Amino acid sequence: MGGDEVFALLIVVGIPCLLTFFILNRVFDYKKHQLEVQAGNAAEKAAQYAVDNKDLEQRVRVLEKIVTDGGAVTAAQIEALRDLPEERLNRQLEDLKSKA
Repeated sequence: MGGDEVFALLIVVGIPCLLTFFILNRVFDYKKHQLEVQAGNAAEKAAQYAVDNKDLEQRVRVLEKIVTDGGAVTAAQIEALRDLPEERLNRQLEDLKSKA
C-alpha cells in the first residue's frame, strides 16, 4: 500500500466519518436542547397547576364556610365574594361571624 493509496483511503473513509460524527453530534445536541425545553415547560405547568389547585381549594373552603353558616350571614358573604379580593374577603367574613 503506497502513500497515494493511504491518502485516497483517508479521503474516501476518513472525511465521511468525520462529517457523520459532526452531523450526529449536532443532531444529538439539538435533541438534548429540545428535551431541556420540554422539561422546563413541564415544570412550569406543574407549578401553575399547583397554584391553581391551591386557589380552588381556598375557594371551596370559603364556600363550605358559607354553606354551613346561618342565612343572614350567608347573603352578606355572597355579596362579599363578588367584589373583594380573597384576603379582604376572609377578613370581612371573620368580622361578619364575630358580629353574628
